[in-house]
Amino acid sequence: SEKLYPHLLEIDRTAQERVDTMLPHMMETAGVTEELKARAPMRWVGLMNTLKAQVEEVLLQELVYI
Repeated sequence: SEKLYPHLLEIDRTAQERVDTMLPHMMETAGVTEELKARAPMRWVGLMNTLKAQVEEVLLQELVYI
């Protein structure tokens, strides 16, 4: 019925909007700042990877596995 592609586009847009909203809040809560990035880049990368994985897991639960 040619409805899959538009549906997937909508899910992708929604997920990206949620990432753009959730990630900065989680960064603030975790203390991930530009200062940390300059002072301890490997710690910053580790924290960012962890936060991105957490956001991805939430989005998968809310948008994909419903």
